[in-house]
Amino acid sequence: MKRFLGLAAVAGSVVLAYPQPSYGGEALKVVYPANDHKTTAEQIFLIGTAPSTGDVTVNGKVIDRSPTGNFAPSFPLDIGENTFNLEYDDQTLTLKVIRTSVSPLSATSEMAEDSLEPKTDIAKLPNEPVCFRTIAQPNAQISVQIGPQTLPLQPQGTAVDLPPNSAALTQQNQPQTSDNSGVYQGCTAFTQPGVLGKPVFQLTKGGQTLQRTGSSTIEILSPQEFSGVEVTSDQGVARTGPSTDYSRLTPLPKGTQARVTGRDGEWLRLDYGAWIKAKETRSLTQNSLPHSQIRSLRSRQVPGWTEVVFPLQTPVPISVKQGDRSFTLTLHNTTAQTDVIAMNDDPVIRRLDWQQPAPGRVDYKFNLKPKKQWGYKLRYEGTSLILSLRHPPQGKGLSNVKVLLDPGHGSKNDLGARGPTGLPEKDVTIVVSKLLKQELEKRGATVVMTREGDDDLYPQDRVDVINQTEPTIAISVHYNALPDSGDAVNTAGIGAFWYHSQSHDLAVFLHHYLVDDLKRPDYGIFWNNLALTRPTVAPAVLMELGFMINPTEFEWVTDPKAQKRLAASMGDAIATWFSQK
Repeated sequence: MKRFLGLAAVAGSVVLAYPQPSYGGEALKVVYPANDHKTTAEQIFLIGTAPSTGDVTVNGKVIDRSPTGNFAPSFPLDIGENTFNLEYDDQTLTLKVIRTSVSPLSATSEMAEDSLEPKTDIAKLPNEPVCFRTIAQPNAQISVQIGPQTLPLQPQGTAVDLPPNSAALTQQNQPQTSDNSGVYQGCTAFTQPGVLGKPVFQLTKGGQTLQRTGSSTIEILSPQEFSGVEVTSDQGVARTGPSTDYSRLTPLPKGTQARVTGRDGEWLRLDYGAWIKAKETRSLTQNSLPHSQIRSLRSRQVPGWTEVVFPLQTPVPISVKQGDRSFTLTLHNTTAQTDVIAMNDDPVIRRLDWQQPAPGRVDYKFNLKPKKQWGYKLRYEGTSLILSLRHPPQGKGLSNVKVLLDPGHGSKNDLGARGPTGLPEKDVTIVVSKLLKQELEKRGATVVMTREGDDDLYPQDRVDVINQTEPTIAISVHYNALPDSGDAVNTAGIGAFWYHSQSHDLAVFLHHYLVDDLKRPDYGIFWNNLALTRPTVAPAVLMELGFMINPTEFEWVTDPKAQKRLAASMGDAIATWFSQK
């Protein structure tokens, strides 16, 4: 059975993205947080409900509630265990929330065993920094023995930390200073290739010496020996660093080849700078440098698309940069000899320019006609790269338009956010999506749904439907929540999320139309790297149509009349947007 668990489901829906129990009885109910909930946030909101008559108290103080009795007050948290006693009528409910510290582990006279870094096997090129880190009691002398070197580690004092990306959703994304006492760190470099083995950390204090061996093996790669890989996934996920915490780059089409210049655990660094999981690749047998020349280009038209063929000797890594009226494709590990380009008058492309700004990198810039950027695809056929640029839909109105609607979440294993009564987001998104489907079909559109009922889908399942059906536009329907540090009572409104340039105009138009037409609060418009905004074949946006956890807005979200009005307004917005294209 497929399940989508975790806290950062999509966009702002960062709480209750998995099944949570409710606490209390028929009168007083708390939906979030769960008892013994752990968080690093400085505050927590309590989401729940009780009959609208009478008072609800938390630790003896009356809390504000919506007209129907919903509540979501926030309370500060101390480090450690925090107890909240809720009372309504003759019912009492006790919740415990545990705030954990984001500071380094509490150090003893010894080094904390799980603090020895690096924690994974790493491989780097000669003269690249290799850094070591541990946590221990202050005022100790700590060094690392690795290969031929003994490296002293220095105490760090204070550090500047950045909050997670989700902090932008709560306007809490400023740098923060933290106490790094007890942290020791140092970096060095090695000139000679070879396997250096595991680092040995040594602590000396008060005449006593303690040694611990790290878990990672350090290797220095030879710049003269080439280890190459080929991407085996349909779309290899390239990132700016060696973990899923790092930002995504342009996906690498299946068949892409590159040299490996570093390793960090399960991650490989490729020669053009991106990182990819080893399981998305296979090793190449030849020890040659993946590099290609490129000469003449040709374009061709197929139904609905312009295809540009880039004949290459090797499938090289690529990256894409989009603007309002430009599309730049960069070929890495490539040398240009492009002196002939065959390109007739085209529905999308006004002109193609190219330049080689650096050795091994060629930029092809497509200057596009106004309002013609609609989507793209990239694939390798043998060693030739095929770039497909989508043609905009023809005619006015929705008669030639296929709209994909993705009702967010679904099934008991993926509830999404939950409102104060316990109603899950998945139930609201399917109702509104079906109403919107009816509105669009009345206006002549063809509608595809990623789910019609309680289907258990991963985000990639939904993306696959978009890629397979190639709709004219794709809209993912969601309702919002916040991280623990947010203000559930005072945060409300409609938000729009986009990623690719062809999606920006649609996201902005839908957002402003709904806010103005429905007189709803404006939560904002966000560029966001989400699974349902990443598809490239069509404009794809994710709409957060209100906050499930806001006590008052939840009443609007679940009002059947308001839901019908919302669907009609979205139908009008989509029709109006297409009439202006």
